[in-house]
Amino acid sequence: MSDTPVVDERLLALLRADLTAAAFTVDGVADRLGTVASAALHREQPLPALLATDPSGGPSAARQDACGVLIRLFTLGRPVGAAALADALPTLGVEGAVALGLVRLEGGPAGFAAAGAPRDRTAVGTCDLRPYGDDAHDWWVASDLSELAVGGPLRADHVLGIGGASTTLASWTVRRSVDRALDLGTGCGVQALHLTGHARSIVGTDISRRALAYAAFNLALAATDQPGAVPPVDLLAGDLLDPVAGQRFSLVVSNPPFVITPRDDDLTLYEYRDGGRSGDTLVRSLVRQVGSVLEPGGIAQFLGNWEVPAGRTWREVWSEWLDEQAAEGVALDAWVVQRESQDPAEYAELWARDGGAQPGSEAHSRMYAAWLRDFAARDVERVGFGVVTLQRPATDRGPWRSLDEVYGPVAAPMGPTIDACLRARTWLAEHDDDEVLHVAWSCAVDVTEERHGRPGAEDPSVILVRQGGGLGRVVRAGTLLAAYLGVADGELTARAALDAIATLLDLDPAEVRRELVPQLRDLVADGLLV
Repeated sequence: MSDTPVVDERLLALLRADLTAAAFTVDGVADRLGTVASAALHREQPLPALLATDPSGGPSAARQDACGVLIRLFTLGRPVGAAALADALPTLGVEGAVALGLVRLEGGPAGFAAAGAPRDRTAVGTCDLRPYGDDAHDWWVASDLSELAVGGPLRADHVLGIGGASTTLASWTVRRSVDRALDLGTGCGVQALHLTGHARSIVGTDISRRALAYAAFNLALAATDQPGAVPPVDLLAGDLLDPVAGQRFSLVVSNPPFVITPRDDDLTLYEYRDGGRSGDTLVRSLVRQVGSVLEPGGIAQFLGNWEVPAGRTWREVWSEWLDEQAAEGVALDAWVVQRESQDPAEYAELWARDGGAQPGSEAHSRMYAAWLRDFAARDVERVGFGVVTLQRPATDRGPWRSLDEVYGPVAAPMGPTIDACLRARTWLAEHDDDEVLHVAWSCAVDVTEERHGRPGAEDPSVILVRQGGGLGRVVRAGTLLAAYLGVADGELTARAALDAIATLLDLDPAEVRRELVPQLRDLVADGLLV
């Protein structure tokens, strides 16, 4: 028996029909578990979900329904009776589930009776299978059993399922219609599934052949919904960009194995998170090389970690990386949003536990110490995490750069915001200040103004302009900027409005424009002015 699921189009169509009929969907599972158990499961606490799906009796006993059986088997990694599984998968049957490599049978006589699996046998899930989707699709994603199901350390070639990193990247990805898209480091194929909604052809690559097998299964299962409607996905084995050297893409997305892992012979290196390189070399290499596969106007988006040595800032680190990239090829537009910053101990605590080692155990302490030694050897003071968006200019112009920190909540999905701000930044790079002044800008509909002052004061001491969506920008506005935003309704050009404000306040119009145009550019870039 293969240790990854098997693609059989006929059986996959039956599986999809049964999963749908059982309401084993994102909404169906949430309804079946309830708010408390669902929230606990998101925190990797399975007990409430186990109780909610427990058919054994007692005050917490659950009804033996199809959705509950499938949650228990595929999400929680608990065995279920073969009879219960046969009822939950009436068209695929237990024999079909075994043939697809999703379950194995234990106990009782070997083989299958004429009418199906013997009723006294137990079905054990061989992989994690859970519902996933977006506004237009219901998908299911198979991957290796999670740490919760395994109950111990994971195998080195573990294929990760749906996680925080994959959903973050999916949320931030620009969803323009494109001819060709690349999912670099596809894993179980989560990003490739999203790409099927707006790319005419897709290539997925991974160094792990087990990951490619899971991706093939998940994409084939998705294709059973509307046969012929899902674009072709070419899955290739290889490291980083090697499998697609010489090709060009409109969009590259990647959730690469970016975790900074010590090079220590005593530590397990997990394929899904460790790229086989020291420090942040993998992300740095991707920055330097990805422009070679982007067509003019093409976009690359990926997640990453980066080391910040003592005495430097993360912006200095990224400026150096981007200078290196520009020196080796076509200089790319770059928008890096740092979402988190950790000290070496915080980072070590996060990832030493990730593979299943429990805090306080000898294995955990050994890994923790190895991370601290590794960071100390390079004098690392902080480790940043964020979302990187690179764009190859479509015209012969200099690149633009935005290196931003956004640590709080942002809009979901972020893709529309990234798309709009990419277009705005590109427009600004291609137009001078006079052209900016020639536009009749409007405040975006989600922009509000807050005025703060001492009780009884006639004028506010602080004026804040707040963005309700997108990156949630908050800008402190001076008197001139606040006056302009108060009349920015799309009727007057910026030049006309600023000149009128200058006249009203008895100021030099040229000086007013010189002060405010850089601020207007910033507001346009982030979507507060449109």
